[in-house]
Amino acid sequence: MKEDTSTLSKNMAKNNPLRAESRAAHTRREIWKAGKSSLIFILAFVYLIPVIVLVLTSFKTQVQIMEKGFGWIFMPTLANYSNVLLEQGFLRYLTNSLIVGLVATFFTLLFGGFASYALVRFHFIGKGAISLSTLLIRMIPPAVLVVPIYVLWSYFGLADTLLGLIIIYVGLNLPFTIWVLISFIADVPVELEEAAVVDGCGPWKIFFLIIIPLIKPGLAAAAIFTFRIAWNEFILALVLTNRMTRTLPVATTIYLTDTGIEWGNITAMGTLVALPAIIFTFLAAKQIIAGLTAGAVKG
Repeated sequence: MKEDTSTLSKNMAKNNPLRAESRAAHTRREIWKAGKSSLIFILAFVYLIPVIVLVLTSFKTQVQIMEKGFGWIFMPTLANYSNVLLEQGFLRYLTNSLIVGLVATFFTLLFGGFASYALVRFHFIGKGAISLSTLLIRMIPPAVLVVPIYVLWSYFGLADTLLGLIIIYVGLNLPFTIWVLISFIADVPVELEEAAVVDGCGPWKIFFLIIIPLIKPGLAAAAIFTFRIAWNEFILALVLTNRMTRTLPVATTIYLTDTGIEWGNITAMGTLVALPAIIFTFLAAKQIIAGLTAGAVKG
């Protein structure tokens, strides 16, 4: 009798249309997850191929590089990194890049924070036009601005200086920073600022002690973008700097000689240029995650 009951229960479960539909839905979800994971893996691999080739080439000799086809198995060498690091001006180029990247990022976040706060909280004539114009300015290719900027900077004595390069990077990155921070500041309740005013806080205290801590995720995202642009930008830095003020990306051109292209040294320099930007991105990404999971404001 018990066996008959058990058999009957199994048959009922097997013939239950809801259970069958649930199993089918579960199977579709598993197939979708597997397909999505495979697609992400393929895209990541395709994206990383140039980076892998760059790093591997930096450990090859000139003879190995010039061989027909790309050899994945070879005897690595550190000669290229030795040549680059012992280059007479490497430390100067590194210092220039750090100064330009960090200072430009700081002032871009500062001015962008002020501008975005004003666009969100204040009401004035031309507010919409100013918001739209900042976005339109960002759409102008930097290469188009090279000649007029060089003429103006030569007139004002800012050509071949780090200050001139910093001003340009701040101007180029401000539109993006403003538009990123506007959405974060708009999510901050006005009641917090009103309560701070009642407690005796002035405008500067409200901005730096209340607004800034609450928009850290936006600041981190804008900092990543600004620093990477300032660190990696080549065309403007090539035109607006000289031998003493050139940055690391521009310094790679010293290996384009009359006798040929020193691919090993160029790829070693490229790897060294990419490392600080990658490290900075990971550090800022941790701050973004922390800001999104802690201290969030719910309206």
